[in-house]
Amino acid sequence: MSNSSLAPLPSSDRTDVTARLRDALLGASFSADGLLDLLGAPAYAALARSETVPALRATRGDSPLEALVRLFLLQQPVPRARVADVLPVADCLESGWLTRTGGDEVAATVDVRPYGGPGGEDWFIVSDLGCAVGGAGGIGSRDEGVVLGVGGASTTLAGITVRTPVGSALDLGTGSGIQALHAAQHSTRVTATDLNPRALHITALTLALSGAPAADLREGSLFEPIADDETYDLIVSNPPFVISPGARLTYRDGGMGGDDLCRTLVQEAGDRLNDGGYAQFLANWQHVEGEDWQDRLRSWVPRGCDAWIVQREVQDVTQYAELWLRDAGDHRSDPMEYQARYDAWLDEFEARKVRSVGFGWISLRKSAAAEPSVVVEEWPHSVEQPLGDTVRAHFDRVDYLRAHDDAALLAGHFRLAGEIVQEQVGLPGAEDPEHVVLRQHRGMRRATKVDTVGAGFAGVCDGTLSAGRILDAIAQLVGEDPVLLRDRTPSQIRLLVEQGFIEPAR
Repeated sequence: MSNSSLAPLPSSDRTDVTARLRDALLGASFSADGLLDLLGAPAYAALARSETVPALRATRGDSPLEALVRLFLLQQPVPRARVADVLPVADCLESGWLTRTGGDEVAATVDVRPYGGPGGEDWFIVSDLGCAVGGAGGIGSRDEGVVLGVGGASTTLAGITVRTPVGSALDLGTGSGIQALHAAQHSTRVTATDLNPRALHITALTLALSGAPAADLREGSLFEPIADDETYDLIVSNPPFVISPGARLTYRDGGMGGDDLCRTLVQEAGDRLNDGGYAQFLANWQHVEGEDWQDRLRSWVPRGCDAWIVQREVQDVTQYAELWLRDAGDHRSDPMEYQARYDAWLDEFEARKVRSVGFGWISLRKSAAAEPSVVVEEWPHSVEQPLGDTVRAHFDRVDYLRAHDDAALLAGHFRLAGEIVQEQVGLPGAEDPEHVVLRQHRGMRRATKVDTVGAGFAGVCDGTLSAGRILDAIAQLVGEDPVLLRDRTPSQIRLLVEQGFIEPAR
């Protein structure tokens, strides 16, 4: 692949210059918090929509921070004298972070976006010019080797990733290095791969400018750069999952037919995981005529792995094609060329009998259980990020339920999970509600309908009494046979545990 039309990148070997640049940026409050304070919430939010006018208006002053925002985030040339007292300008010019332009002006060679880490860290995500704000904005249509910065998919994957300390992590298809940067905070060793050598170079810059340890960077597709005997405790990937005719844009198009790239990635991940390890991906999948989409995804799950797959969104093929044609800027090209590309997408879908495309999260956990747990569900509703602890807790509950039959459940002690509320639904003035709903205000923010026994059971779960003792008390209260109540209630208890409304107390 040729990247000849893209700007030359800063040197990744001049770690001394990178460290000085980092200190200079932080010294001028060029951070996520500093940007929010300077720009204000509306202008800051507009950047994520690829709208820079509000930020340009907010940086018309002469402060050092305003100059840095214009230089590194908004890609505006600035007079060298304006940043001479802030940046090591000569070193940045020599090492390639800056270039001379328009006489006494300097310009950035890459986008640098401040990014706040989960623990309050001040990080910087490096990407190609024009790609840190919003998305490719059509740049990808001009050069397929472009490397994007932070987007919604990147932050979603970072948010759902399980963050327990591990010995080894693999970021497959690293792009600008966001996932590798997160993984470096809780992994002894991080390996990052990408088919695009430019992405590996930018990942090295992102890690260095963020003050993070260097990663083991390897060029290649999928698991090709990984030796057969290499395994990991954590694998993450925001792959080029777009289902498209061809592989025009490296950052998004997988180059395999249909959803084969995502399927291959998931199926091959099982052999690369250590026992108890997690593999977590974003993916697209086809909804094919005459096929259950959930069965399709179940067939992807590798042997020896539990899985939790969540479909967050579904688009019909016309919506899907339009989304990604706009992502590449094709809607701004010649109308006949745009129509031809649109036709090609629909021809591809028609040939594969694809009616719509799903998007969501896939989490695997290597368990080697005799009967793996594979949960495939649709959940388009709002959630509370980060969800890494929620994902880990899901698999912990899977282990608990797998090890406890009904008798063991009744002997167990449970407590109500945090921030659960009860809603009673019925006609005004009615003596009894038609039904009772338990609702989570954290994590997945689920809601589940329960009967009066289930509501009463959950309401008194504080870890003190066993489930069986609680049911005996409820039976006495409502006049039911305690034996019959014990027989019919474990399935409801199991569901409440599975969905995280109650949790084992010990």
